[in-house]
Amino acid sequence: MPADSLREVTSVEFLRAMAEEPYDIVVIALVGGGVQAMLHGLKRVWEGRSERPVVVTGYVGVVYEKLADGLLLRHGADLVLANSRQDADRFRTVYEGVGADASSVTEVALPFLGGAAYEGEHDPYTVVFAVQPSVPDSRKDRTYLLNRLIQHARLHPEREVLLKLRSKPGEHTTHIEEQPYQKLVQKLDPPANFRLVYGNMGEVLDRTDLLVTISSTAALESLHRRIPTVVLTDLGVREVLGNHHFVGSGCLASWDQLDAGYLPAADPEWVSRQGVAADGSYGTAFDAARERIAKLLGGDRPPLTPYYTPATARGYLPGILARHHLGPDGSPLPGAPAADREPGPVRQIVRRAARGAYRHGVQRVAPVIRRMGEL
Repeated sequence: MPADSLREVTSVEFLRAMAEEPYDIVVIALVGGGVQAMLHGLKRVWEGRSERPVVVTGYVGVVYEKLADGLLLRHGADLVLANSRQDADRFRTVYEGVGADASSVTEVALPFLGGAAYEGEHDPYTVVFAVQPSVPDSRKDRTYLLNRLIQHARLHPEREVLLKLRSKPGEHTTHIEEQPYQKLVQKLDPPANFRLVYGNMGEVLDRTDLLVTISSTAALESLHRRIPTVVLTDLGVREVLGNHHFVGSGCLASWDQLDAGYLPAADPEWVSRQGVAADGSYGTAFDAARERIAKLLGGDRPPLTPYYTPATARGYLPGILARHHLGPDGSPLPGAPAADREPGPVRQIVRRAARGAYRHGVQRVAPVIRRMGEL
C-alpha cells in the first residue's frame, strides 16, 4: 500500500490490494500460518496471470525451534531467505526431505547487524547482561541471574555492570513478561557500579567489553562486532532456553568462570556459518537475493505452488486458511471482514481494553493461579 496510507489491514483487504495494485515485490513478514494463508490467497488472486510480483519471506533471527513446521508453512514463496549458511543447509534438507522444491532457499545474513568493530577495552570496563522477555520465565531463575550479576559487580568494583532491558515498564512489546527484571531488582541491593539501561542494543554495544546472555540474538550482534561474548550455562544447556544453538561456538561459560576472569574466544568457523559476517563480508551478503529477484523480475513467474495443499494436508491446511478468513482454495470466506476503513472509536476503545485485560491476566492473574496450583 502507499506509504502515506500505511495502517493495519485484514487478510482479505491485503489480498484485494494485491489483485488491484501493480507491485514488483511483496515481502510477507508474518508468522508461519500467516505466510501460508497469504501464499494461498495470492495464488488465488493472481490466477491466470503471466506476470505477478516476486514473493519473499523468511525469518528475522535465529531459527532454533519448530524448524520443519515453520519452513513448510513458508514454502511456496519465490524466495525463502535463510539468514546463514547453516540455516540454508537445514532449510534445503527439510524441503528435499519431503519432496518439495528447495530452489527458493536463498542464503543471506542476519538482517539486523551493524555498528563499529570492537577495538579494545573501554574505561571503565563494561559488562552487559542482555535479558530476554521469555527466557528464563520463572521468578526463581531470573532472581538467580540477577543475584549473580550483582555478585559480579561486587567482585569487580572497577567494572561497570549493566542490566540491558528490552522495554521500560508499561511499554507495549511483542512478548509480555510475567516477572520483569526491573521489578525483581527492586528487592535486591545492587552496588553503585550496577545499573539498568534501556534503548537501542547497538548503542549499548558501542561501549560493551563483555556481552553476557542466556541466548539472546544480542549475542550474534556482539559476535558480529568481535566483542567477547558469553552464553550462560548456569541454567543448563537446553532447547527450552535456546542456548543449545550456541553449542560449538566457544561462547558457552558460567558465572563462576566469569567471576574468575575467564574471557571467551568465539570459534571462527562456527561464527562464519551463522550469518554473522564478522569477517567484513556483510556488505555483499545479500547479493544472491538481489540477483535472484532481478532474474525473476526479468521473466515470467510461474504460479505460486505451496507444498501444503488440500491434497497433501487436508487435515491441517483448511484450519490455517480459515483463521485468516480464507477457504480451502484461497478465496475469501463469506462474511470475511474487509476493514476498508479505520476502526471506529468504540472499536478502538474495546481493542485497547482487551489488550490491557490480556496483559493484566498474563502478568498478574496467571502467576497467582500457577502458585496456587503448586500448593
